[in-house]
Amino acid sequence: MNRRRRNFFRVAAGGAAMTVMPRIASAEAYPTRPVRLIVGSTPGSSPDVIARLIAHWLSERLGQTVFVENRNGGSENLATQAVVDAPPDGYTLLLASAANAINTTLFTNLNFNFIRDIAPIGSVVTFPMVIAVNSSFAAKSLPELMAEARAHPGKINLGTPPLGTPHYIAGELFKMMTGTDIVLVAYRGGPPAVSDALSGQIQGVIGTVLLTIEQIRSGSLRALAVTGTTRCDLLPEVPTVDQFVPGFEAGQWIGIGAPKNTPNEIIERLSREINAGLADTALKAQIAALGGLVLPGSPADFGKFIAAETKKWGGVIKFANIKLE
Repeated sequence: MNRRRRNFFRVAAGGAAMTVMPRIASAEAYPTRPVRLIVGSTPGSSPDVIARLIAHWLSERLGQTVFVENRNGGSENLATQAVVDAPPDGYTLLLASAANAINTTLFTNLNFNFIRDIAPIGSVVTFPMVIAVNSSFAAKSLPELMAEARAHPGKINLGTPPLGTPHYIAGELFKMMTGTDIVLVAYRGGPPAVSDALSGQIQGVIGTVLLTIEQIRSGSLRALAVTGTTRCDLLPEVPTVDQFVPGFEAGQWIGIGAPKNTPNEIIERLSREINAGLADTALKAQIAALGGLVLPGSPADFGKFIAAETKKWGGVIKFANIKLE
């Protein structure tokens, strides 16, 4: 190789290094200012509590404040739109949830595509739900509930939070997989559904474990099954639905996402720190106390999970012909 050719490659290599180094340095310096974690639910809700636990952990690990910003409304679509529209620089993050996977099919006029426009960072936790009935109701087990529903089609009413929530869609999945004609009564929230189940206005409820656990422990409600694939630590004696309905699984999962085109170095940094938190004994105990199960994994794992959940719940929504008015 002649001298001129050697000099050309030396200069070209140096130029390439100069173009790469600023990006690497920028990723290594991240973050240099506070980070927003946008949550599409109200303060004090389970997603909000998880967001604040993760934000506190990340603040300590990143050396910059990660603060929670609540933008509830629009079934979490307002929060998602805010992150979709934000610069892809790692300073605006989304607390993603099962609602995002459901909304993809439930809403036909969204200005964004969740899978395309949000970059997955990592799953965090899943909250199993519980199917519980009034203690005076005839069914003492999930198979007995299914038998009652088949014997009295359209006569058994289970309350859930609003139409389109993970709880309601989980009820539709149960109906679809068991072929039962159970009436799902959508309330404005979980508490009024529990109240009506306790008073006997309806036969039971599908709700989070935390929402129903005191009534279950007191004997006012009878827990028939939890919707996860493993038993819940707060209700260890309660079986899972899939013990009786193979393949059934539903949970109110939560993860973290960012605007598309956020640099991979930043995505990977956040993923490492989140997974470190999910392995931390103290943080895991806090999540378990809320009835949650940690879901560690890579950004690619979370992306595949979101795609599978979107397809699954889309099929249920179409089968049940659910439409928002």
